[in-house]
Amino acid sequence: MLLARVLRFSAGAALRPFQMQPAATSLTRLLPGPSTAAARPFTRSLWQLQERRPRGGGGLRSAPSINCACAGLHTEGDKAFAEFLMDEIKEEKKIQKHKSLPKMSGGWELDIQGTEAKLARKVAGETITVSFNINNSIPPSFDEAPEGQKPDEQEPDLTSTPNFVVEVTKDDTKQTLVLDCHYPEDEVGHGEAEEEESDIFSIREVSFQPTGESEWRENSYTLNTDSLDWALYDHLMDFLADRGVDNTFADELVDLSTALEHQEYIRFLEELKRFVKCQ
Repeated sequence: MLLARVLRFSAGAALRPFQMQPAATSLTRLLPGPSTAAARPFTRSLWQLQERRPRGGGGLRSAPSINCACAGLHTEGDKAFAEFLMDEIKEEKKIQKHKSLPKMSGGWELDIQGTEAKLARKVAGETITVSFNINNSIPPSFDEAPEGQKPDEQEPDLTSTPNFVVEVTKDDTKQTLVLDCHYPEDEVGHGEAEEEESDIFSIREVSFQPTGESEWRENSYTLNTDSLDWALYDHLMDFLADRGVDNTFADELVDLSTALEHQEYIRFLEELKRFVKCQ
């Protein structure tokens, strides 16, 4: 069909006077640039493949061949893409720190549904759950390589710091206290000793929601902590710490989320390879 359309265009062009045609613009992939996504060594830079693709001058491009029972397209580009993905998967598995997900201390039970994870524990008539999603949980890196140093020589480890929601439910009440928490960028330096220990996570919003309802009520009052009295905020942080959500928990949550994010990234590459190869 494509070849017939091209031939018809060529026949019509022979009957028209020659006109200078504007240069064709290249398609731009809707993918984040280097300034909005952290990069692994040899990873997460699939869009660079198009820069290595040889560019011909003109003429007709041969139609892609169909070589298997799936009746899908199999081009030279697909073959190169699949080979690249195979190498990419091998490299990612080499640098994978956790073959299985790390355990959380404190008696937390873990439930994972795709990219969503939930931790739960019960303490003296209360149920505490912590939910998070690993999607978009790796903050962007804007660090530039020092002059004369290759980027991959100083490549930092990617760390997943997801927003997380803490829900505290008492057995004898019909309301659940909900605390929306996050990792401020200037506080995520866990493992470094400081004279005075500071919180590596912050509470952003606090609200009450009806216990047992799957959908949160948007008309429930939500307290934003940006302008909150510091004494009240400290009491909220102590309230969480008494229930096991403290700096130790936040550190372990980062390790768990980072391992889960890397595991899902490798699984995505494997699925992408099977899709490209039509397996």
